[in-house]
Amino acid sequence: MKQIHLAAHFPGVNNTTVWSDPQAGSHIEFSSFAHFAKTAERAKFDFFFLAEGLRLREQGGRIYDLDVVGRPDTFTVLAALAAVTDRLGLAGTINSTFNEPFDVARQFATLDHLSAGRAAWNVVTSWDAFTGENFRRGGFLPADQRYERAEHFLEAATVLFDSWQENGEFSYRDDHFDIEGRFALPRSPQGRPVILQAGDSDGGREFAASKADAIFSRHSTLEAGKAFYEDVKRRLPKYGRERDQLKVLPAASFVLGDNDSDAQEKAHEVRRQQVSGQTAIKFLEQLWNRDLSSYDPDGPLPEIDPLVDDSGHISQGRASVRHHRDPLEVAREYRELAEAKKLSIRELIIEKTARQTFIGSATTIATSINDLVQADASDGFILVPHVTPGGFDEFADTVVPILQDRGVFRSEYEGTTLREHLGLS
Repeated sequence: MKQIHLAAHFPGVNNTTVWSDPQAGSHIEFSSFAHFAKTAERAKFDFFFLAEGLRLREQGGRIYDLDVVGRPDTFTVLAALAAVTDRLGLAGTINSTFNEPFDVARQFATLDHLSAGRAAWNVVTSWDAFTGENFRRGGFLPADQRYERAEHFLEAATVLFDSWQENGEFSYRDDHFDIEGRFALPRSPQGRPVILQAGDSDGGREFAASKADAIFSRHSTLEAGKAFYEDVKRRLPKYGRERDQLKVLPAASFVLGDNDSDAQEKAHEVRRQQVSGQTAIKFLEQLWNRDLSSYDPDGPLPEIDPLVDDSGHISQGRASVRHHRDPLEVAREYRELAEAKKLSIRELIIEKTARQTFIGSATTIATSINDLVQADASDGFILVPHVTPGGFDEFADTVVPILQDRGVFRSEYEGTTLREHLGLS
């Protein structure tokens, strides 16, 4: 039987966390990060995953409450966590669009040294001019150039990581970078950090197949998961890689209850807390590209259509919209669903943005996780709780022991590095 890989995602740039829960804590105080990471290590998870937000999101020119205000620097948090954990991997999302290879390579090499080989880098790109305004280069790159830059960025960083195998000197030149010199650090315990990738486009999947050690996917159901799993795995041979050299780890949320019925009731309440009436309107505005503040969230969808350009799309580069494949078609689908189920705006958004992958008792959730992994819908999951920082406490105490008893999840760490945890060479 396949062994399951589990990681703990510290939520932030989303509307997953229930801020109103009495148990919800700070996203800035180090005690929150430490509690979260120590619980994940107690549960023998592979790694702690910290997302990155380079700019607070806005809507209608105002910051809204679907984001975390005050996100600390990723490297600083992970370096501090290296001092209070012993085996847990430490993964950070770091942007390849607005950084430079030397700086990022030095920071990850430092983290890998400080943690004795537990660093991981989630390589991402940035698509919007809104974020770009925070940086000197500004603007944004077309999709093909974003991944092209990301590939060359990672190649350049790898040259830096590997330079101490020779004499510490490096040289890398292409259309994006022209750098040479001597790297500041000797080779780190893992040689280079574990590389994660989260893109879902064809270019993103190809990038993952050629470069990544694990791919952070959004396909967490059986049918979609199996299709995604097979698609990325079949791309590996062209790069001389075996199937087990790329782990597929979908994002997944969960709601635990004393029994399945109790969990369903809790899940319904969590969803209503995550999607208030105001939040529902904000989400709808992201598709409609209009001010919908006058609409009642407990009323029907707008009769007017989304505002699009001559090509049928929403203008690129804005922070207040989501870039749906076809806004008018998506709106039509929304209307059909709302009419068929008699859903208000809020009820529709709750249904369309549902994020609770696993709902049930500890036994039910353990069985569901194992079934999906054994069916090759994933190699494990990156789990996101709805309460921070204590959202994993019950999971660690109830679900993990069941997986351990079934022999599909480790009872103790066998290695010291993240590569060893993931079974990577």
